[in-house]
Amino acid sequence: MVRNTDFRKLGFIGDYLPRKCGIATFTADLFGAVAAQYPSIDCCVVPVNDIAEGYDYPREVQFEFEQQDLDSYRRAADFLNFSNIDVVSLQHEYGIFGGQAGRHILALLRDVRMPVVTTLHTVLKEPSHDQRRVLRELAELSSRLVVMSQRGREFLLNVYGVPATKIDVIAHGIPDMPFVDPNASKEQFGVEGKHVILTFGLLSPNKGIEYALQALPEIIREFPKVVYIVLGATHPNLVREQGETYRLSLERMASDLGVRKNVIFYNRFVERHELIEFIAAADIYLTPYLEPAQITSGTLAYAFGCGKPVVSTPYWHAEELLADSRGALVPFRDSGAVAQQICSLLRDEPRRHAMGRQAYTLGREMIWSHVAHLYMNSFQQARRVRFDRPVKPLAIQTLDERPWELPKWRLEHLLRMTDSCGLLQHAKYTLPNFAEGYCTDDNARGLQFVMALEEMGLDTLEMQRATTRYAAFLDAAFEPQQRRFRNFLTFDRRWVHEDILGSDDCFGRAMCALGACIGRSKQRSLQCWAMEVFHRALPAAVEINSPRAWASTLMGIDQYLRRFEGDRGVTQVRAVLVERLVDLHTRASSESWPWFEETLSYDNAALSHALIISGRASGDDAVRELGLRSLKWLVGIQRAPRGHFRPIGSDGFYKRGGPRADFDQQPIEAWATVSACVEAYRTTEESSWLNEARLAFEWFLGRNDLGVELYDASTGGCHDGLHADRVNENQGAESTLAFLLSLAELQQLESSLAAFRRAAEAAADLQPT
Repeated sequence: MVRNTDFRKLGFIGDYLPRKCGIATFTADLFGAVAAQYPSIDCCVVPVNDIAEGYDYPREVQFEFEQQDLDSYRRAADFLNFSNIDVVSLQHEYGIFGGQAGRHILALLRDVRMPVVTTLHTVLKEPSHDQRRVLRELAELSSRLVVMSQRGREFLLNVYGVPATKIDVIAHGIPDMPFVDPNASKEQFGVEGKHVILTFGLLSPNKGIEYALQALPEIIREFPKVVYIVLGATHPNLVREQGETYRLSLERMASDLGVRKNVIFYNRFVERHELIEFIAAADIYLTPYLEPAQITSGTLAYAFGCGKPVVSTPYWHAEELLADSRGALVPFRDSGAVAQQICSLLRDEPRRHAMGRQAYTLGREMIWSHVAHLYMNSFQQARRVRFDRPVKPLAIQTLDERPWELPKWRLEHLLRMTDSCGLLQHAKYTLPNFAEGYCTDDNARGLQFVMALEEMGLDTLEMQRATTRYAAFLDAAFEPQQRRFRNFLTFDRRWVHEDILGSDDCFGRAMCALGACIGRSKQRSLQCWAMEVFHRALPAAVEINSPRAWASTLMGIDQYLRRFEGDRGVTQVRAVLVERLVDLHTRASSESWPWFEETLSYDNAALSHALIISGRASGDDAVRELGLRSLKWLVGIQRAPRGHFRPIGSDGFYKRGGPRADFDQQPIEAWATVSACVEAYRTTEESSWLNEARLAFEWFLGRNDLGVELYDASTGGCHDGLHADRVNENQGAESTLAFLLSLAELQQLESSLAAFRRAAEAAADLQPT
């Protein structure tokens, strides 16, 4: 075991105290243990903040970065590079970093020059597509990976293909405390003479406290002096979303069960020395979690290592740690089994004592001082591996080496176009055009965009107000008897009578937005509303005739099935619409024109996009490949001789065998292409699709036929189109949202944009010499 080291400086990245989070506690404990065992090493902490104001950190914190601010990840990498850190210890859990599946952290890892040892606090057996990609890339960028159980190691090997030589198994650390009689510690809590059952950790619905409470009446019948202590504050994220509703529901349940006198809720995030005192007073530790998919539990490690008999449901960490009768396992959601096991242990004091003694003995290998040395071994191995690889001598990057950067978010114009009724559809220059009123099309796009912002953690109070207005507009637009959406509303709040059924395309866009609410939003009330309208409108989806409406509806269905995969009715509608698109392509296409229609008109890429995502989600390879093939042909048609993006113009479109209209070019075409190519990349992971998405997006930024920018960085709006001789100066809702939705697609796809750097290089190779 390494005790002498030539390290000068270690950096620790993760949540950090005083943030109320289990990983924050772990990072602080690991930092403290390594600093204590290796006092010659300068250790610093670089925490990630989940709130704008940050936290009152201790002095070892030398730099902070923001969860949702991608640039701050790169600044953190610069800080680590210029600070001459020898090794970084990263604590990883998907939810603590920004971006889709926490991918923002990859930006930092790609830019640091020192080896990284990543501790994985979550390893999923059945990850989503994005979670799998993030962890695989995280593994590639890390010199070593640490997991806390053998099962975690097996998942890395078999699910993610990580080499065995790169994995270290190091148990969750625990404090070093003596094995004591619980009765000696009970007096300070006023529970002397009672049997104490303890559960601790941040309170949330997945902890299964309900089943522990339901077990109490049976336990109390035999052991009336039992007290159940639930120690820990409600999880901060739950408090932000729901307040203390969940804790209050548990307290009401205790009252209804008649066990209020036997239950103590300590609604506090306790310091480690306080926690040790609570553990010391416990006769039994209970962990009734509801799901098996938990690879690590710090609370279980603490209780077990401190010599407490444990009753637990068989989630992965408990199943491994408590094997061979080192604890008692009970089925999930079975309060009767919980009561039976606890009563059995309370009856049998010798068994209870022996179980605790065995746990305590094994726990000596888990104390933090020992764990610190195991981590130092891992750090040394990581450093040896890095020595074998060439490292650039400078931390700074040339322009050629820097990743392609996206514009900053500017939402002023979108908010300028939004009033108390909804989103106005047209503008005169940058002024909202009241005379043209509102339309459902744009409010649906607006709702789709704010759902993307919410998913990225960027939904400010102003955008939350906009969410309510866009959703309310769609709700008012829905005509329940016809199951359709009106489209046009005048500024004086009157629906255009002739438009009572709206258009097919309006229907599709509304369904796409509703699906986004259902699949992406964390707001339960918004989900419930969207579910109601979605299901009432869905039967009309098979009655409409527009292929683009079919495509938009399929996109909404794809979002819906993110959350409700088993809904057979929705799956059947998807199958009908997919079949129609496939049949359309079969009848219209030829070898030289492999398209769905005789004419390339508007929103073209949406047709391919719908088949790509539907084929991927349903496992229909033929459908997915048809979407990819048709999109590949389309992007070729939309490529100008000089290599930039040139969409089909709306001034005549492009009929097979006829002349092609190159103008007027519309922003919606660039967005549709960006979106479809992003999905093509997610499906195939072929970098050529990133290049196509990049080219389409750069159309907004001036890489187009006229060389002028359509995105106005001074206002946050987007011009309405590109004419043959000029840009349309008006900045309407459709155009602005086309740009913002494109930006959101790219932000969600690749946080560090290293993939876009490769796409930029590929694009440069395509330029004529």
